[in-house]
Amino acid sequence: MNNWIYNSQNFFKSERNSIELVDPILLNIKNTFLISDEKFYHIMIAVTEAVNNALIHGNKLNPNKTVEFTVKANNDKLLIKVSDQGEGFDPNNIADCTDPANLLKTNGRGVFIIKELMDEVNIDSSSQGTNLEMTFYLKR
Repeated sequence: MNNWIYNSQNFFKSERNSIELVDPILLNIKNTFLISDEKFYHIMIAVTEAVNNALIHGNKLNPNKTVEFTVKANNDKLLIKVSDQGEGFDPNNIADCTDPANLLKTNGRGVFIIKELMDEVNIDSSSQGTNLEMTFYLKR
């Protein structure tokens, strides 16, 4: 059972500047749970990638669609969920960004970065949208 101390649910318009709404939420978490700068930057990079993916690739910056951004936290872990209303994608069919043939591509690294920086990542994607859940353990 999770006893969440912090629980926030937000909906962002599918506009590029919506990413700016993430910073104050995460800064509040950092200060509340005394997260080190190093851990905080890992969280910020992963969350920025996830929200940008949802805005740009999922919702295709469609102003009629929103991105749901949910953050739950307790003294042990941080759970972040980013959901879009896009057409979905196959998370098992992402090109390997470490393959030399893909190194110079300008996109395709987001999911890789998220998986490298977060402790657990779960992607559920369908034709109704994508839900990305990221867990970061604060006690490690």
